[in-house]
Amino acid sequence: MAARILGVLAERGQTVAVAESLTGGLVAAELTAVPGASTAFRGSVTAYATEVKHTVLGVGETLLAERGAVDSEVARQMAAGVRTALGADWGIATTGVAGPEPQDGRPVGTVHIAVAGLKGTGKVAVLRLNGTRAEIRRESVRSVLGLLLDELLGSVRAKDTEQNGGN
Repeated sequence: MAARILGVLAERGQTVAVAESLTGGLVAAELTAVPGASTAFRGSVTAYATEVKHTVLGVGETLLAERGAVDSEVARQMAAGVRTALGADWGIATTGVAGPEPQDGRPVGTVHIAVAGLKGTGKVAVLRLNGTRAEIRRESVRSVLGLLLDELLGSVRAKDTEQNGGN
């Protein structure tokens, strides 16, 4: 999936940046494992500490104080923040609880992922995952890359529909 994402981005002359919390760099590792990733991958921020989400990625301080770091709006702001901070066309983000203990009142396996794209487009998803810490982190990587791929392919389908008169 990472190779397909990077291929689509390279074809379009677009780039992606990653903001990660519970995945701790695994999304960036998946993307950079693909030869030639530097064509489309700008970089990543592993914002494991809540304060880094605010100071580096621009997530609202009040939002973090009121809802905690495990939240859909936090994920959305992380994705938008890394997109801006690293000068990418697309930003993706993961935040959640991999375990072994609940966090911010959220049970283990609660994960929020987000994509921030061109012209304010984007998407957020909430995952309820089961398994070990490693399994939750792995599935979070797969899910955020899948969300990005869906957005990339969806924007191609929308553009194609526009060019071909709709329907």
